[in-house]
Amino acid sequence: MSNLEEKTIHSENIYSGTVVNLFLEDVELPNGKTSKREVVKHPGAVAILAITDENKIVMVEQFRKAIEKTIVEIPAGKLEKGEEPAECARRELEEETGYECKSLEHLLSFYTSPGFADEIIHLYIAKGLTKKENSALQDEDEFINLEELTLEEAISYIQDQKIYDAKTVYAVQYLQLQEALAKK
Repeated sequence: MSNLEEKTIHSENIYSGTVVNLFLEDVELPNGKTSKREVVKHPGAVAILAITDENKIVMVEQFRKAIEKTIVEIPAGKLEKGEEPAECARRELEEETGYECKSLEHLLSFYTSPGFADEIIHLYIAKGLTKKENSALQDEDEFINLEELTLEEAISYIQDQKIYDAKTVYAVQYLQLQEALAKK
């Protein structure tokens, strides 16, 4: 145990939902005092940086209730119980965009908001895309517009706050860095 760790004394599940569970935890601080923590437990998610043969980034536009705004994002979705991240990435890519991919590579995983949530996103890059006949099999409560953007258009969307979420900004900046490194 490092000198910064907090020891959980008591944990109470105060809400169980379909996407998250909320816990109220009593913790012992490194100095021996106690405090409370509100912790969101999440099953984890995937995000897919899908690149077409024309070198365009496949994006989805959708309304996000938590921010009361429509934004453009890379395809993403939560892991189902027992589902492997790569399997989830292929499923979400097909459900949200109608594309299948020949190549799927894990780039990295990152926590979205470790100050209060344990959600981890596994970011993949997908290439060799093929559009399926019965494409975009979204969930019945999911409404999506499909967009395909060049890197320059995606950067412009970030500046205009049409792209406004961390996973998508990160993915676009990853491509921007790869392009810069390739020019060296």
